[in-house]
Amino acid sequence: MNHFKRLLGITLGLLAAAACLLFVLENQQSVEVSFLGFSTPQWPVSVVVILAFLLGMVVGPVIGWLIAARGRRRVRRAALAQRAVQAPPA
Repeated sequence: MNHFKRLLGITLGLLAAAACLLFVLENQQSVEVSFLGFSTPQWPVSVVVILAFLLGMVVGPVIGWLIAARGRRRVRRAALAQRAVQAPPA
């Protein structure tokens, strides 16, 4: 079973690499991206798309982590408030 998983992983990795290579080879047209007055030099479409994908892979988890931290902070504050209410006066 372990050998099958390794072979499957290698096969899927090679297919993903082949798809990326095909994407890069098919998208060689140069584009210039303008956003909020900032313009990039002309890069191939594949580079722009891959950079946007990588940026999304970084920004998405960071936003998720911030939202989770906010929720944990709320739970912690609620637990502290609950303990303060339940604690007998000294």
